[in-house]
Amino acid sequence: MFAVIGIVVVFGAVIGGFLMEKGHIAVLMQPAELLMLGGAAIGTLLVANPVHILKGIANGLTAVLKGSSLDKVRYLDTLKMMYQFLNKVRKEGLLSVEMDVEKPTESSIFKNYPAFLNDHHSLYFVCDTLRMAITGGVDPFDMDQMMELDMEVHHHGATEPVDALTTVADALPGLGIVAAVLGVVITMGSLGGPPEEIGEKVASALVGTFLGILLCYGVAGPLSSNMSKTADDHDSYLHVLRVLLLSFLKGSAPMIAIEIGRRAIPAHVRPTFDEMEKYCKKQAAAVEIAAAA
Repeated sequence: MFAVIGIVVVFGAVIGGFLMEKGHIAVLMQPAELLMLGGAAIGTLLVANPVHILKGIANGLTAVLKGSSLDKVRYLDTLKMMYQFLNKVRKEGLLSVEMDVEKPTESSIFKNYPAFLNDHHSLYFVCDTLRMAITGGVDPFDMDQMMELDMEVHHHGATEPVDALTTVADALPGLGIVAAVLGVVITMGSLGGPPEEIGEKVASALVGTFLGILLCYGVAGPLSSNMSKTADDHDSYLHVLRVLLLSFLKGSAPMIAIEIGRRAIPAHVRPTFDEMEKYCKKQAAAVEIAAAA
């Protein structure tokens, strides 16, 4: 949402300043320049990237426009979910959660947290780790190495669309110059004509350069930066799950493991210990009451 507001502010400030200087908005309406610039930018994106990165860009832009879902409530829900899960393991053993891990969409615990279920990579990150723990014979150090490797691969995949969009943003000023040069070529062919016609063609050519620079520094560049931060946020989320699971696999009690996970949460969305404890214990009590009924 804030990304949309930011883009509106960028265009509003630029166009507003142009109008304050007695500029005519119609001069900026140059469909041919926009077609050359936009078409060339999309073309370079298609030439330089395979389909999975193009899909990643589309998904990343959608996530940016929607805003981050990794807020304090999401982290509290995750801690609460893992507290329930680890308590079940501690009371009934690892084999008691085998079906939860194999069929997470049917799990009595996971299905209460749709946001986590819809985050497929986080879901598989947890389930694959616990599957290895259930299988047995894997040292916690090796388990940590596997989780770290998984995070590295995921983060690399998440940053590829960012790099692709950044490349296009860097190319936009150059493509704007291409559009401007073509406009100058057309202008040169009109020399000797009415001054008004020549002036109109020069203005059209300069609009190409203007659009290239504006779209680079006002739209594409900031969007790629936001996508990069979104990828980092999700990496931080996986890191919380990693340290939490590792702590439990090393023998820590569920609440201790949850507290270690809480300490790994980024400061701006980290709940306090009291908030976490009340949230987890309240839910655990509700689950026990429901089970007794």
